[in-house]
Amino acid sequence: MAAGSPGGGGVQSVERAFELLEIMASAGGTVALSELAERAALPQPTIHRLARTLLVMGYVRQLPNRRYALGPKLIRLGESAAKLIGAWSRPHLAELVERTGETANMAVLDNDMAVYVAQVPSPHSMRMFTEVGRRVYPHCTGVGKALLMQLSNDEVLALVERTGMPASTENAHLTPDALIRDLERSRSRGYTVDEGEQEVGVRCFAVPVPDAPTLTAISVSGPAARMTLKSETQITPLLKRVARELGSEFDREASL
Repeated sequence: MAAGSPGGGGVQSVERAFELLEIMASAGGTVALSELAERAALPQPTIHRLARTLLVMGYVRQLPNRRYALGPKLIRLGESAAKLIGAWSRPHLAELVERTGETANMAVLDNDMAVYVAQVPSPHSMRMFTEVGRRVYPHCTGVGKALLMQLSNDEVLALVERTGMPASTENAHLTPDALIRDLERSRSRGYTVDEGEQEVGVRCFAVPVPDAPTLTAISVSGPAARMTLKSETQITPLLKRVARELGSEFDREASL
Protein backbone atom coordinates (compact mmCIF):
# COMPACT_ATOMS: atom_id res chain seq x y z
CA MET A 1 0.00 0.00 0.00
CA ALA A 2 1.29 3.41 -0.87
CA ALA A 3 2.55 5.80 1.72
CA GLY A 4 0.49 8.73 2.90
CA SER A 5 0.43 11.80 0.76
CA PRO A 6 2.82 14.55 1.86
CA GLY A 7 1.41 16.52 4.76
CA GLY A 8 -2.07 15.05 4.30
CA GLY A 9 -1.89 12.23 6.80
CA GLY A 10 -3.82 9.99 4.41
CA VAL A 11 -3.09 6.92 2.31
CA GLN A 12 -2.15 7.96 -1.20
CA SER A 13 -3.60 4.93 -2.99
CA VAL A 14 -6.94 5.39 -1.23
CA GLU A 15 -6.98 9.10 -2.08
CA ARG A 16 -6.25 8.29 -5.72
CA ALA A 17 -8.98 5.63 -5.87
CA PHE A 18 -11.59 8.07 -4.59
CA GLU A 19 -10.29 10.72 -6.96
CA LEU A 20 -10.94 8.34 -9.87
CA LEU A 21 -14.51 7.76 -8.69
CA GLU A 22 -15.08 11.51 -8.44
CA ILE A 23 -13.65 12.03 -11.94
CA MET A 24 -16.03 9.37 -13.30
CA ALA A 25 -18.97 11.01 -11.54
CA SER A 26 -18.14 14.47 -12.85
CA ALA A 27 -17.76 13.03 -16.36
CA GLY A 28 -21.31 11.65 -16.26
CA GLY A 29 -20.48 8.19 -14.93
CA THR A 30 -18.33 6.78 -17.72
CA VAL A 31 -14.81 7.62 -18.88
CA ALA A 32 -11.95 6.14 -20.88
CA LEU A 33 -8.70 5.06 -19.23
CA SER A 34 -6.75 7.73 -21.11
CA GLU A 35 -9.17 10.42 -19.89
CA LEU A 36 -8.78 9.20 -16.31
CA ALA A 37 -5.00 9.37 -16.62
CA GLU A 38 -5.12 12.88 -18.09
CA ARG A 39 -7.56 14.31 -15.56
CA ALA A 40 -5.85 12.66 -12.58
CA ALA A 41 -2.39 13.61 -13.90
CA LEU A 42 -1.15 10.06 -13.28
CA PRO A 43 0.54 7.46 -15.53
CA GLN A 44 -1.78 5.05 -17.33
CA PRO A 45 -0.27 1.95 -15.62
CA THR A 46 -1.09 3.49 -12.21
CA ILE A 47 -4.62 4.34 -13.32
CA HIS A 48 -5.05 0.84 -14.73
CA ARG A 49 -4.05 -0.81 -11.42
CA LEU A 50 -6.42 1.40 -9.44
CA ALA A 51 -9.27 0.87 -11.89
CA ARG A 52 -8.78 -2.92 -11.88
CA THR A 53 -8.88 -2.95 -8.06
CA LEU A 54 -12.11 -0.95 -8.05
CA LEU A 55 -13.47 -3.24 -10.77
CA VAL A 56 -12.80 -6.39 -8.72
CA MET A 57 -14.50 -4.80 -5.71
CA GLY A 58 -17.59 -3.85 -7.72
CA TYR A 59 -17.23 -0.09 -7.39
CA VAL A 60 -16.34 0.23 -11.08
CA ARG A 61 -17.44 -1.78 -14.11
CA GLN A 62 -16.02 -1.98 -17.61
CA LEU A 63 -18.31 -1.47 -20.58
CA PRO A 64 -18.07 -3.34 -23.90
CA ASN A 65 -16.40 -0.28 -25.45
CA ARG A 66 -13.64 -0.57 -22.77
CA ARG A 67 -14.71 2.61 -20.98
CA TYR A 68 -14.96 2.49 -17.20
CA ALA A 69 -18.23 3.25 -15.43
CA LEU A 70 -19.37 3.66 -11.85
CA GLY A 71 -20.36 0.28 -10.42
CA PRO A 72 -23.52 -0.97 -8.70
CA LYS A 73 -21.93 -1.23 -5.25
CA LEU A 74 -21.88 2.57 -5.08
CA ILE A 75 -25.68 2.61 -5.08
CA ARG A 76 -25.84 1.07 -1.61
CA LEU A 77 -23.22 3.49 -0.32
CA GLY A 78 -25.09 6.44 -1.83
CA GLU A 79 -28.41 5.32 -0.34
CA SER A 80 -26.85 4.90 3.10
CA ALA A 81 -25.15 8.30 2.87
CA ALA A 82 -28.42 9.93 1.81
CA LYS A 83 -30.23 8.41 4.81
CA LEU A 84 -27.51 9.64 7.13
CA ILE A 85 -27.64 13.13 5.63
CA GLY A 86 -31.40 13.07 6.09
CA ALA A 87 -31.04 12.09 9.74
CA TRP A 88 -28.54 14.90 10.36
CA SER A 89 -30.77 17.46 8.70
CA ARG A 90 -34.13 16.49 10.20
CA PRO A 91 -33.86 18.56 13.44
CA HIS A 92 -32.83 21.60 11.40
CA LEU A 93 -35.68 21.12 8.92
CA ALA A 94 -38.09 20.58 11.80
CA GLU A 95 -37.10 23.97 13.21
CA LEU A 96 -37.90 25.58 9.86
CA VAL A 97 -41.35 23.97 9.86
CA GLU A 98 -41.98 25.01 13.46
CA ARG A 99 -40.98 28.61 12.75
CA THR A 100 -42.68 29.00 9.35
CA GLY A 101 -45.52 26.48 9.35
CA GLU A 102 -44.48 25.33 5.87
CA THR A 103 -42.72 22.27 4.43
CA ALA A 104 -38.91 22.18 4.61
CA ASN A 105 -36.74 20.21 2.19
CA MET A 106 -33.10 19.38 1.59
CA ALA A 107 -31.68 18.37 -1.78
CA VAL A 108 -28.31 17.57 -3.33
CA LEU A 109 -27.03 17.80 -6.88
CA ASP A 110 -26.53 14.33 -8.37
CA ASN A 111 -25.72 13.69 -12.04
CA ASP A 112 -27.10 17.07 -13.10
CA MET A 113 -30.38 16.62 -11.23
CA ALA A 114 -31.64 17.93 -7.90
CA VAL A 115 -32.46 14.99 -5.61
CA TYR A 116 -34.57 15.44 -2.49
CA VAL A 117 -32.84 13.66 0.41
CA ALA A 118 -34.90 14.87 3.37
CA GLN A 119 -38.22 16.52 4.12
CA VAL A 120 -40.27 17.60 7.12
CA PRO A 121 -43.87 18.31 6.05
CA SER A 122 -46.03 21.24 7.05
CA PRO A 123 -48.78 20.53 9.60
CA HIS A 124 -51.33 22.20 7.28
CA SER A 125 -53.71 19.95 5.36
CA MET A 126 -52.94 21.94 2.19
CA ARG A 127 -49.17 21.78 1.86
CA MET A 128 -46.29 21.20 -0.50
CA PHE A 129 -45.19 17.55 -0.61
CA THR A 130 -42.29 15.94 -2.49
CA GLU A 131 -41.17 12.35 -2.05
CA VAL A 132 -37.66 11.84 -0.69
CA GLY A 133 -35.60 10.43 -3.56
CA ARG A 134 -37.46 12.38 -6.23
CA ARG A 135 -35.22 13.79 -8.97
CA VAL A 136 -36.12 17.11 -10.62
CA TYR A 137 -34.50 19.44 -13.12
CA PRO A 138 -32.66 22.06 -11.06
CA HIS A 139 -33.43 25.05 -13.30
CA CYS A 140 -37.12 25.16 -12.34
CA THR A 141 -37.14 24.61 -8.57
CA GLY A 142 -36.10 26.85 -5.71
CA VAL A 143 -33.87 24.24 -4.12
CA GLY A 144 -32.46 23.31 -7.53
CA LYS A 145 -31.54 26.91 -8.29
CA ALA A 146 -29.89 27.14 -4.85
CA LEU A 147 -27.73 24.22 -5.98
CA LEU A 148 -26.94 25.86 -9.32
CA MET A 149 -26.00 29.20 -7.75
CA GLN A 150 -23.02 27.41 -6.17
CA LEU A 151 -21.64 26.66 -9.66
CA SER A 152 -20.01 29.08 -12.06
CA ASN A 153 -22.10 30.40 -14.95
CA ASP A 154 -20.06 28.28 -17.37
CA GLU A 155 -20.78 25.16 -15.32
CA VAL A 156 -24.49 26.00 -15.23
CA LEU A 157 -24.57 26.51 -19.01
CA ALA A 158 -22.81 23.17 -19.55
CA LEU A 159 -25.30 21.46 -17.23
CA VAL A 160 -28.42 22.78 -18.95
CA GLU A 161 -26.89 21.95 -22.32
CA ARG A 162 -26.72 18.33 -21.14
CA THR A 163 -30.17 18.21 -19.54
CA GLY A 164 -32.16 20.65 -21.63
CA MET A 165 -34.63 23.01 -19.98
CA PRO A 166 -38.04 21.30 -19.99
CA ALA A 167 -40.71 23.51 -18.42
CA SER A 168 -42.93 22.15 -15.63
CA THR A 169 -45.11 25.27 -15.75
CA GLU A 170 -45.38 28.41 -17.85
CA ASN A 171 -43.42 30.25 -15.13
CA ALA A 172 -40.23 28.20 -15.61
CA HIS A 173 -37.18 29.68 -17.31
CA LEU A 174 -37.03 28.71 -20.97
CA THR A 175 -33.58 30.00 -21.91
CA PRO A 176 -30.10 29.74 -20.36
CA ASP A 177 -29.78 33.55 -20.37
CA ALA A 178 -32.92 33.95 -18.25
CA LEU A 179 -31.67 31.31 -15.82
CA ILE A 180 -28.25 32.95 -15.50
CA ARG A 181 -29.87 36.33 -14.78
CA ASP A 182 -31.97 34.72 -12.06
CA LEU A 183 -28.92 32.98 -10.54
CA GLU A 184 -26.90 36.20 -10.53
CA ARG A 185 -29.69 37.94 -8.61
CA SER A 186 -29.84 34.96 -6.26
CA ARG A 187 -26.09 35.04 -5.58
CA SER A 188 -26.23 38.75 -4.76
CA ARG A 189 -29.00 38.31 -2.16
CA GLY A 190 -27.97 34.83 -0.98
CA TYR A 191 -31.17 32.90 -1.75
CA THR A 192 -33.43 31.79 -4.60
CA VAL A 193 -37.15 32.16 -5.17
CA ASP A 194 -39.35 29.71 -7.07
CA GLU A 195 -42.46 31.53 -8.27
CA GLY A 196 -44.60 28.59 -9.32
CA GLU A 197 -41.88 27.31 -11.67
CA GLN A 198 -42.20 23.69 -10.57
CA GLU A 199 -45.83 23.72 -9.48
CA VAL A 200 -48.42 26.43 -10.09
CA GLY A 201 -49.51 28.17 -6.90
CA VAL A 202 -46.45 27.11 -4.89
CA ARG A 203 -43.78 29.56 -3.74
CA CYS A 204 -40.39 28.43 -2.46
CA PHE A 205 -37.40 30.14 -0.86
CA ALA A 206 -34.09 28.24 -0.83
CA VAL A 207 -30.46 28.70 0.20
CA PRO A 208 -27.19 26.79 -0.27
CA VAL A 209 -25.75 24.80 2.64
CA PRO A 210 -22.10 25.84 3.10
CA ASP A 211 -19.36 23.28 3.88
CA ALA A 212 -21.54 20.31 2.88
CA PRO A 213 -19.68 17.30 1.41
CA THR A 214 -21.55 17.76 -1.87
CA LEU A 215 -23.61 20.60 -3.33
CA THR A 216 -26.55 20.85 -0.95
CA ALA A 217 -29.45 23.25 -0.42
CA ILE A 218 -32.46 23.63 1.87
CA SER A 219 -35.80 25.24 1.19
CA VAL A 220 -39.17 26.20 2.61
CA SER A 221 -42.15 25.74 0.28
CA GLY A 222 -45.86 26.30 0.54
CA PRO A 223 -48.96 27.69 -1.12
CA ALA A 224 -48.32 31.17 -2.48
CA ALA A 225 -51.45 32.39 -0.70
CA ARG A 226 -49.72 31.72 2.65
CA MET A 227 -46.10 32.21 1.60
CA THR A 228 -46.43 35.74 0.31
CA LEU A 229 -43.51 37.81 -0.90
CA LYS A 230 -43.85 39.79 2.33
CA SER A 231 -42.83 36.68 4.25
CA GLU A 232 -39.52 36.70 2.34
CA THR A 233 -37.94 39.07 4.88
CA GLN A 234 -38.75 36.71 7.76
CA ILE A 235 -38.10 33.35 6.10
CA THR A 236 -34.84 33.94 4.24
CA PRO A 237 -32.74 35.07 7.26
CA LEU A 238 -34.02 32.00 9.12
CA LEU A 239 -33.09 29.75 6.18
CA LYS A 240 -29.59 31.22 6.01
CA ARG A 241 -29.02 30.75 9.74
CA VAL A 242 -30.23 27.13 9.68
CA ALA A 243 -28.11 26.43 6.59
CA ARG A 244 -25.01 27.76 8.38
CA GLU A 245 -25.74 25.58 11.42
CA LEU A 246 -26.29 22.53 9.24
CA GLY A 247 -23.09 23.29 7.33
CA SER A 248 -21.15 23.57 10.59
CA GLU A 249 -22.47 20.16 11.61
CA PHE A 250 -21.32 18.66 8.33
CA ASP A 251 -17.94 20.29 8.83
CA ARG A 252 -17.60 18.87 12.37
CA GLU A 253 -18.46 15.36 11.16
CA ALA A 254 -15.90 15.61 8.36
CA SER A 255 -13.15 16.62 10.79
CA LEU A 256 -13.70 13.66 13.14
